Amino acid sequence: MSFLFEGDYLFYLFAAASTVMFVEAVYLLCFSTHSYRSSINRRLRLMKDQPNRENVLIQLRRERGLTGGGSYAMRILSLNRLVLQSGLTLGLGRIVLVALAAAALVFFLVWTVRDDLFEASLVSLAGAAVLPYVALVVLRARRQGKFGQQFPNGIDIIVRSLRAGHPVPVAISMVARELPDPVGTEFGIVADEITYGADLETAMRNLAYRVGQEDLPLFVTAVAIQGATGGNLSEILENLSRVIRERFKMRRKVKALASEGKFSALFLSCLPIAIFFMIRYVAPDFYGSVWKYDMTKFGLGMAAAWMGIGNLVMYRMVNFRI
Repeated sequence: MSFLFEGDYLFYLFAAASTVMFVEAVYLLCFSTHSYRSSINRRLRLMKDQPNRENVLIQLRRERGLTGGGSYAMRILSLNRLVLQSGLTLGLGRIVLVALAAAALVFFLVWTVRDDLFEASLVSLAGAAVLPYVALVVLRARRQGKFGQQFPNGIDIIVRSLRAGHPVPVAISMVARELPDPVGTEFGIVADEITYGADLETAMRNLAYRVGQEDLPLFVTAVAIQGATGGNLSEILENLSRVIRERFKMRRKVKALASEGKFSALFLSCLPIAIFFMIRYVAPDFYGSVWKYDMTKFGLGMAAAWMGIGNLVMYRMVNFRI
């Protein structure tokens, strides 16, 4: 009987999965009618509903924490630059709401566990300041990494466009039409800024400030020098694309070689914690006789500090900047 019972539930599970897959297939075939070109990046999606490119430019700037004219909207420039480079499109008001929500969540958790209103308030204030900042740093690193992967393809499009006889602004517009985010939207903002009065060098430097990726200054410098002194820009950009790709391959190779050290650090860090919880589960009274002493807490704190120092040393040993 138990086998028949389990078989019935397995049949229901496969039937539910088949229904979900069928509904998804119908949706993709019948309702997903928007073109690839209009969904390739956010700027093109906005232009589909708003043909006025100036309004789209203003909206993209305000979503990223800038004013309509392209200036920083916050007085704390470092925080505004972090929000800008993270690529969030929530707007400053929603980011503040997310920070308040994080503070409320931390307050509720600490108050539930510790039952101390003052301690919960302090931890919630720290959480409101630290958690959004850490999230923005992580999002910025991910976005810059994705931009670095797509950037050589964008340079190749510019090179082919220049060899076909197009000027630089037209080549930049082609990148904005052909590549996904983040490269597509960022180069689209550059094209719109050039269209509405900014010179090429200023628009390119604004691009470097918005993204913050380490390969962009080379590209901006090459374009600026070519605009001032002339030269074969397509050949320069072709060499730059090759160099960026070689650097990216080298980073991947170093990451693969350093993966053993990173796993060792992760394993050695998690092993004492896992053993501690296993002992607490198997023998709950094992630490009960010494947990009340201050020396026990001091020893655990020293052990955590030494573990952090070891992790830092191992991280510096396997982290290479190329």
